[in-house]
Amino acid sequence: MTVFIEKKLFEKFKNKYVFSRKELYDFYLQFEPGLNKNTFAWRIFSLKQKNIIKPVKRGYYTLSNKPVFQPEISKRLYNLAKFFANELAQINFCIWESKWLNEFSRHQSNKNFIIIEMETEKSWLEMFYFKLKEKEKKHGVNTFLNPDKKTFDYYISETHNPVVVKKLISRSPCTVTPVKKTKILTPKLEKILVDIYSDKEFFYLYQGSELVHIYQNALENYTINFTTLFNYAKRRGKYQEIKDFIKNNLSFSSIEKFIE
Repeated sequence: MTVFIEKKLFEKFKNKYVFSRKELYDFYLQFEPGLNKNTFAWRIFSLKQKNIIKPVKRGYYTLSNKPVFQPEISKRLYNLAKFFANELAQINFCIWESKWLNEFSRHQSNKNFIIIEMETEKSWLEMFYFKLKEKEKKHGVNTFLNPDKKTFDYYISETHNPVVVKKLISRSPCTVTPVKKTKILTPKLEKILVDIYSDKEFFYLYQGSELVHIYQNALENYTINFTTLFNYAKRRGKYQEIKDFIKNNLSFSSIEKFIE
């Protein structure tokens, strides 16, 4: 009976990006008319354990036919992460590279820059910036600290594989990616989506229709936790803007009601 219900569940919700707890409860009532709330909670727990559904917001779920975003860690990214793991000790840092966006964007950029964000005071940020700058200088690579659009236009865009150092916003959604013996902290896809929307000058290559294309592809191909995304958007002061952007630009049959 359980396998039969799970099969019917996929048939019921396969065309919906998200569905609510109430919709799921009403679905189960077809097969268990006397289902009480406690037993239903165990049904949800079981579906999560079997990786059949995933939560995307409190009281909302999606079918687990989409993977979690796990980008490839390049050799250079790994070496930088290892260097920082040794140098920073107890300081949190998050690292990624712009070429990850090529998976989602319409126009493929042949420019790539690594972004290192550190959760530390400005003086420490500057100190590690100069330390990294000295290290990278040996390899003919330029490092930039909190660059503006002018710096990006005139210097970063003309530099081969530059490194950008920025301050990490506290409680940013990041995840640990073990590579060899080093645990690398990389941004979750939710953070990347919020950042490329919020830092318009820095990510100006990915604005306009390209931004819509990136969001659309990200939501179509990966599991997105909207609670995580919107909580981080609030920390960046972009909650309402990003919410409106998604509602007005993305074509999902069930998403508008979900993010109201």
